[in-house]
Amino acid sequence: MRLSPIRFTVSLFALLTAGLSDAQQLSDFQNRVRTETWTEMWPDGSEKSTPQSVTSEVWTEAMQAALDAQGSLHIPAREKPYYLDGPLVLKSGYTLTADRHAEIRLKPGSNTCLVRNEHVATLNTQPVPADLPCDTNIVIEGGIWTTLSNGASNNGNERGHSDKKNPAFGTHGVILLQNVRNVSVKNVTLRQSRPFGIHLANAHAFTIENITLDQQRRDGVHVNGPASEGLIRGVHGDSHDDTVALNAWEWKNYAPSYGPIERITIEDIRGTPPGVSAANSIRLLPGVKRFDDGTLLDCSINDVTIRRITDIREFKLYDQPNLELGRANDFSVRIGSLTNIRFENLTFTTPGLIELHADADGITLENVNLLHPLAPDWCLLAIGPKSQTYKHGTDPARWVEIFSPDRDCTVRNVRVSNVHAHTATNTIAIDRVVHIIHQKPNPDYPKTTPQGGTGKGIWIR
Repeated sequence: MRLSPIRFTVSLFALLTAGLSDAQQLSDFQNRVRTETWTEMWPDGSEKSTPQSVTSEVWTEAMQAALDAQGSLHIPAREKPYYLDGPLVLKSGYTLTADRHAEIRLKPGSNTCLVRNEHVATLNTQPVPADLPCDTNIVIEGGIWTTLSNGASNNGNERGHSDKKNPAFGTHGVILLQNVRNVSVKNVTLRQSRPFGIHLANAHAFTIENITLDQQRRDGVHVNGPASEGLIRGVHGDSHDDTVALNAWEWKNYAPSYGPIERITIEDIRGTPPGVSAANSIRLLPGVKRFDDGTLLDCSINDVTIRRITDIREFKLYDQPNLELGRANDFSVRIGSLTNIRFENLTFTTPGLIELHADADGITLENVNLLHPLAPDWCLLAIGPKSQTYKHGTDPARWVEIFSPDRDCTVRNVRVSNVHAHTATNTIAIDRVVHIIHQKPNPDYPKTTPQGGTGKGIWIR
C-alpha cells in the first residue's frame, strides 16, 4: 500500500524517534552531582579583582556517566552555569550537544580543558607516527564554554591541559582535539578563556564552524601539525590573540606535535569593527623542527585557501622564534615554506597587511576591497623579514629581538588581481600592492629601535 505524504511523514518521524523514550536525560544522573564551595575572582571596575564565595554544583561525573552510558549527551539551558572540575572525555562516535544558552564553566584551579577526545598523547619528541590510532566521528555542538579568565584574574586556569595528572605535553585548549579524524565543532561560544578556544593537533578531516569569540584571551581556533583536509568557517568576535592560527612549526611550550598542514580552507571570518579591542589576525607559521636527537622535520604549509574575510587586519606569515623561552632556546632551524596560499574576497574597512617572511611558491591575492583611504606608503603584501624590539625594562642589555631580521626569504609566483580602492574604479597595479623589505642594521640602536638586520625579501617575478 502506498502511503499518503502525510502518513509517510508521520511514519518517518516515528522511525527517527523510535527508542528516544528510553534515552536518559542529564537529570537522570543527578545523583553524581556534587555541591561544593569555592572562591572566584571577578573585576571590581577598577582593573582589580574581588573575591566572591560561590556554592554550586559540579557536573563532571554526572555528564561523563551520561556520555558513557549512551555515547551522547545534551546539556539543556538553565539560569545557572554548569561547573566542571576536569575535562569531559569523548570516545570515538560520541556526540556532545548543548543548548546555545547553556554555560559550561571550569571550576577555579582546575587548570584543564573542558572537553577532549579520549586518546591524547605526548607527541613532541619525534615526528608523529603515520599509523598512530585516531579517535573518529566526534561531534561537539552548542553551548557557552569558559575557563573564567575575566581580565582581572585567570582564576587558576592558566593552561588547557588534557588532564590534571600527567597531561599530554603542549595541550592548551578549552576544547581539545588531538589525534582525531572526522570530527566537528559547531555553533559554540568561547568566553573569557586563557587557553586556545579550540586546539587541534594531528587532526584530519575536521570541520570547525560558527564559532563566537567573547573576550577570548588567546587564539580562537589553533591548529598544530600534522593536519589536513580541514574547514574552518564562520569564526567571529573579539580574540586577544589570533582569530585562527595554523602552526605547523610551533613554540615548544605549546606544541603537542609538529608536522605539515595541508589542504585547509579558512572562510567567512570576521574581525571586530573599529573601536573594539581585538587582535584581528590570522597566522600561518611554517618552519623546520629539529628534535633532540637531531632529526629534522619539514613543517610546511600547503594548499590553503583564505576567503571571504572581513576586517582581519594582520595576516602573519612570518618567522618568529620563541619569545617566552628565549629565541636561542627554541627556533625553526631554517626559514619555513609555504606553497599555494590563496587569499580571495578580502574586505578591509581599515588598513590591513599580509606580512610574508617564508620561502613561498604560489601566493594569490584576488578580489580585495579596500574601504579606506590609501596612505602614500600603503601596501597589502610585504615580503621580507621583520624587526621589532621587546623591551624588558629600561636596561637595553635585557632587550631582545622578536623576529628574524637576518634571514632572507624567496617568493615565487605572486599573482594579484582585482584589488580595488574605495574611491577608484581601476584595479591597483601589482607594484603598488607588493612591497619588498630589505633590513638594515640600525646604527643608533639602542637609542632608537628596532635593531634591524641584514635579511631581505627576494621576489622572483
